[in-house]
Amino acid sequence: MVCVVQLYEKPVLNNPVLIEGLPGIGFVANIAVLHLVQELKAKLFGEIRSSSFQDFAITAEKGKIRSPINEFYYHKGRDEERDLILLYGNTQALTTIGQYELCGRILDIAEEMGCRQIITLGGLKREEKVDTPELYCAASDLQTLHEALSLGAKIIGGHIFGVAGLLVGLSKLRGMRGLCLLSETPGYPDASAAREVLNAVCKMLQLKIDLARLDTAAEATRNILESFGLTTSPTEEKAREEPRSHWLI
Repeated sequence: MVCVVQLYEKPVLNNPVLIEGLPGIGFVANIAVLHLVQELKAKLFGEIRSSSFQDFAITAEKGKIRSPINEFYYHKGRDEERDLILLYGNTQALTTIGQYELCGRILDIAEEMGCRQIITLGGLKREEKVDTPELYCAASDLQTLHEALSLGAKIIGGHIFGVAGLLVGLSKLRGMRGLCLLSETPGYPDASAAREVLNAVCKMLQLKIDLARLDTAAEATRNILESFGLTTSPTEEKAREEPRSHWLI
């Protein structure tokens, strides 16, 4: 397998926190991190491409190409805000080996930037309509877990698939603190679920983010989904599970 990293800049950050925003159930992480990138005006500093990503590209406006990619952005905190590394992308890897390799390279870059804490985000699938999403969590250590519980999150049981779970597990092997925050969602681009995880993240990291425009990030995600032919309605999602191979948006 090949996993290629290209860095355009090596920002100097003070004890940054990595926040993961790759596609998954409800595209919760995608929406949340895209909103952070937009609101904080975070700066792109690197990207990852992997042979485990999808083997196609999509033509976009004026003949441009949209390819499977993961991107790194950074934000230097103001006042009491923490410095951030934001991982945003339109795909996860499609194989187990590819996922481990991808997560390893992500953590390599985070370590090089002085990161000792990561937060992964995602959706927790519910078959029925969710009026008020509840927040769930899992952590690499008791201190981090108690911080999440103090914000009203509940402990999740069972499996956490993909990068959201794997990054937390692998980060512990490197002496990092890892936290996974999942919000209930019936699926599809879900701004309500993204709002729940963002509320928790903002409180933990002292971020001053306006969530009023969160629907804009959800709409942008929905448009990308449509361009790849992967959009489904809530009714359609009830009739079938999202294939785990469809990480690309």
